[in-house]
Amino acid sequence: MKRLWPWGRLVIGVGIMAALLWWHSTDAFVAALHAIDSESVVLALAIGFLTTVLSAVRWWLVARRLGLHLPVAGAITDYYRSQFLNAVLPAGVLGDVHRAVSHGHRSGDVARGVRAVFLERCAGQGVAVVAGIAALFAYPALLSAMAPVLVSVGIVLVLLLVLGRWRHPALASTFSDLRAAARVWPGVVGLSFAALAGHLALFVVAARLTGATAPVLRLLPLLLLALLVMVLPINVGGWGPREAVLALAFGAAGLGSAQGLTVSVVYGVLSFISCLPGAATLLLKHREDVPERRDQVPQRVPALVGAGQ
Repeated sequence: MKRLWPWGRLVIGVGIMAALLWWHSTDAFVAALHAIDSESVVLALAIGFLTTVLSAVRWWLVARRLGLHLPVAGAITDYYRSQFLNAVLPAGVLGDVHRAVSHGHRSGDVARGVRAVFLERCAGQGVAVVAGIAALFAYPALLSAMAPVLVSVGIVLVLLLVLGRWRHPALASTFSDLRAAARVWPGVVGLSFAALAGHLALFVVAARLTGATAPVLRLLPLLLLALLVMVLPINVGGWGPREAVLALAFGAAGLGSAQGLTVSVVYGVLSFISCLPGAATLLLKHREDVPERRDQVPQRVPALVGAGQ
């Protein structure tokens, strides 16, 4: 069952996208591509740089408290690379796996490197979850409309817990590192909220590009819901649950499900554009890893090997 679960997550993500295409055809996707212009590309790159730096500094704070060496510039480069891999690979977490394992190898402690990334990502996702739940309870009508989705999310979370590969020693080590990083958690949480604000800003840009004229305060709860479901590893490069939830949420708010889907697609494209610098860092790293002669084989982990470990 555990071996089938990674494929199951991929099938769920593809199934959601197929259902959306059947429901709305390709009109929302075509409209999304027409909505993006050069100004929005520049905004995506600028917002992406801001959120990447904030997230990388969050990782640097956690890693430093756990006794791992991690230069800030290196953290930013690695974070860009992981975001790009998350965007182009299934499940949306393989870039983080690669980042954790690679940094662990460089630091001489793979297990602690993995735990540092795990804690850093939990902080960011935890803030998104809390904000999303708060938005739901602030708008009772939206909560009742999204009840089936919330039940589905709960089922997925239970499956993740049941099929997870937690071991007691690893769990004990994680709690130990969590206590060790306690002093920096206020900064980590603050950076997480700032990064969340950046993601929401990109969502607002996407909404305005599609012609959504609703006030920002009316849009924010809907956008927070999309960020809430994006923490689930059942997407295809970030696509799937986000589009379904925004289509349902916009429909429930009286803004039109088609527009919600279009907003989500525009956000997905802008989000991909924002992490494109990660492709450049990946290419540069590949060139650095190529040996000058055949007898000079580097001992470092190749670019994508860590993702499968």
